[in-house]
Formats: sequence, structure tokens, C-alpha cells
Amino acid sequence: MSRLQTRFAELKQQNRAALVTFITAGDPGYSTSLDILKGLPEAGADVIELGMPFTDPMADGPAIQLANIRALGNGQNLAKTLQMVREFRAGNDSTPLVLMGYFNPIHYYGVERFIADAKAAGVDGLIVVDLPPEHNEDLCQPAQAAGIDFIRLTTPTTDDKRLPTVLNGSSGFVYYVSVAGVTGAGAATLEHVEQAVARLRRHTDLPVAIGFGIRTPEHAASIARLADGVVVGSALVDKIANAQSSADAVQGVLGLCRELAEGVRNAR
Repeated sequence: MSRLQTRFAELKQQNRAALVTFITAGDPGYSTSLDILKGLPEAGADVIELGMPFTDPMADGPAIQLANIRALGNGQNLAKTLQMVREFRAGNDSTPLVLMGYFNPIHYYGVERFIADAKAAGVDGLIVVDLPPEHNEDLCQPAQAAGIDFIRLTTPTTDDKRLPTVLNGSSGFVYYVSVAGVTGAGAATLEHVEQAVARLRRHTDLPVAIGFGIRTPEHAASIARLADGVVVGSALVDKIANAQSSADAVQGVLGLCRELAEGVRNAR
């Protein structure tokens, strides 16, 4: 079993959802970002999404766009992001880590080389938001052949006709984008989320994680009652943006992560 399968199976046994946390690699700088990454599991993160910085992150709202700019401005690139994963894995072999981003940096790096290096570094999954199922052969299929899960996004506008196509070839978990918009924007009603999860479960046996717009422990807890995973990104990234120092950034992110984890763990 993969790390993702193992983690979701363990949490199902415990009757609780996963807290999935997102940060951008290299934000605000390499060493601070690595300190945050290494601290997230102990602070309660069950699965980590690590953003691959890119100049045009079009699915992301202002908070994560600015995180990309900060990271790129400090020299972060895909090679350094994979190095971060290797350094994280040196001290943690159990927490699933998923790289999230866009195809352009991977294409530039070289798909075959990227998959080999990501697998060797200890990457468990990929979320590449601008590669639809029609392009499965470009990355999804070779990644899965190497043992790296390919996690699909589904949205409120993914209808029943389109859904099987989107889920075809999905693995790891399904990421449901709960609002029609960019990261950090608004929040869906619980009724909408409940209906969406029920619909997805009719189409797939994969765990369902909900993201976009979840910012507080209370909101995370309410989603954790309905889904298999709760994804929080912009709220954590904002802690970095508002920090006065590197130490402040680390404490801010890990402090909020602990609060979110408590909400998720006490939800059911």
C-alpha cells in the first residue's frame, strides 16, 4: 500500500478525517519553508501538499499567487522543491506528501526525469491542475506507472456526464473544489458539500477531500464530519505573508495547524 492509502485507511479506522495542509515550497525562503514543512506532521498535518512555484498559478487566489512570487523571488525552482522533499523524507518516512502545481515547470524539467526524481525523493502524489484527463498520457499514466498517485480536482461544475472522465485514472484521493473560483475565495454551504460528497461517492471508492475557502478550526471541523479529508492552504499561507520574521512565520503556520488539527480530530 502507498503512504496515501495507508494514511487514509488508518484514519478510517479511527473514524476521523485527514487534515491536508498546503504550503508553497520556498515561501518565504528555502530554510524557513523547510522548517515549516518538517514541523507540519507534529503539528497535526496528516497529508501535506507542497506547491511547486510557478509564475502563472491561475487556479490560485491572491494569497497563493503572492506565495509563488515570494518563493520565485528567493530563487525557488523545481530542483530545489525536490531537494526539500528529500530533506523532509530524511526525518519522516510516513507522512504522505503530494506536489501540487502546474504542468509548465514539469514540462520544462522533463517529464521522465521529473517522475524519476520525484519518486526517488519520496513524493507520493501529484495534483496538476491544468492537465485534464484528455492529457493522461502526458503525465498521469507515466506517474502512476512509477507508483506516484495522480489526484484529480472535481468542481461544482463537473456534471454527472463529465465526472467519470475526470475520475478515470484518478488515484490517492479525489480533491473536491467546493467553490467555483480560485483558492481562498469564499466558502460553500455545508448542504452543498454534503450533496457533493454523496454524489462523488456514487462514482468512486477513493477518499474525498474538500478544499478551497476553509480557514478556521470550526469550519474545518464541520467539513471533517462530511468528508474524508479537509484541505487548508490560503489561511496557512497568510500566516507567512503576515509574519514579521522567519521564526514568526514558522510559529504562525504551525500554531494554526495545531488548532485546525484539533478541530478536525474532535469533529466526529
